[in-house]
Amino acid sequence: MCIQVDEKDNIIGPISKKDAHWHDGILHRAFSVFVFNSKNELLIQKRSKQKITFPEHWANTCCSHPLHVEDEMQDGIGVKKAAIRKLEHELGIPLTTFNVSSFRYIGSVLYKASSDVNWAEFELDHILLARGDINVQVNSNEVAEYAYVSKNALDGILRSEDRLLSPWFRLIARSQLPIWWDNLDTLLEKDDAKPVIYDMR
Repeated sequence: MCIQVDEKDNIIGPISKKDAHWHDGILHRAFSVFVFNSKNELLIQKRSKQKITFPEHWANTCCSHPLHVEDEMQDGIGVKKAAIRKLEHELGIPLTTFNVSSFRYIGSVLYKASSDVNWAEFELDHILLARGDINVQVNSNEVAEYAYVSKNALDGILRSEDRLLSPWFRLIARSQLPIWWDNLDTLLEKDDAKPVIYDMR
């Protein structure tokens, strides 16, 4: 079960993944991980064609939902535990590669986007940054391809029409990501940011 929230990220209760994404969607908690390697390149993935929303679209390293369970509902820590779980599930990154202190929370993005007439995303997306040189072994049910891109290369992708990009990734990449990327070393050395919500609807 996903976590239904209000626009201030207060928990309302559990909600099924189907109900959270059906038609216009119901607001729920999500997370987006941005993992950079030692060359400051960002790991991105192409979502598999089996995905219900935005199949075969490129996105950030990993994006998913914390579950309505005690470990993943904890303020601040819950989404990090969920991120570790999903990085292993989608990209084959061993659970021991990252721990909760590996991630920096830098804010949340509120967005809404329709995938087709039946499915949509309506999420309060917690943004997590991390750095690591990692071995990737994709789960083909989740991920079709992956790539490392430089900041300049991603700028080129955003300007071109050659690749489909997920709406949350495009919104973040066109707004806050360049600032975070330029200040990555400083951000990773700091404590988590105070909760801030960027409304990008």
